Amino acid sequence: MTALTVPPSPLPHLRTIELTPEHEPLLQRFFEANPEYYLICNGEPPGPTEAHDEIANDPPAEWGFTRKWLIAWLDGAGDMVAMANVVSDLLAPRVWHIGYFLVATSTYGAGLSRTLYASLERWMHDAGADWLRLGVIVGNSRAERFWAARGFIETRTRHGVAYGRLTHSLSVRVKPLEGGTVADYLALVPRDQPAVE
Repeated sequence: MTALTVPPSPLPHLRTIELTPEHEPLLQRFFEANPEYYLICNGEPPGPTEAHDEIANDPPAEWGFTRKWLIAWLDGAGDMVAMANVVSDLLAPRVWHIGYFLVATSTYGAGLSRTLYASLERWMHDAGADWLRLGVIVGNSRAERFWAARGFIETRTRHGVAYGRLTHSLSVRVKPLEGGTVADYLALVPRDQPAVE
């Protein structure tokens, strides 16, 4: 069996790489050039260690996971136009978690997000994902619309989640890739059961 590599670019003018510690300056420049997500979520621009933290920090060990992937799409000049943080087998086998999926603000409205995400989803499915999981900050309307249009279904809302200087409600969402139901998923990942508030 061949080793899993990053997803191929679906567009000829872009290439994909896996971000490693040597790419920290590249990722930091991308975050600083596209601060909108951080302003919405954290209430402030990305900090000076944002890229380092993204590359170095793993999910909590007690959650269990197989591997964290940091994937970037680069243009012909070598500049980042998008990135994704993906964790395989998080909380349960064959559950893949999308921690981040960010595209450059300059590309909004051009369909790049849809194209890159479709390619990323195929790659995750081909690599063994039966379920995709993510969290969306309630009130981030662009993200809420995007993920709903990709078929993600809310399983619960977590309240009082701290991001930077702000506190949010977080919509936990899941998408089946092999025809399962939300009930099937919740049997695998009890953490995502609707909470009794």
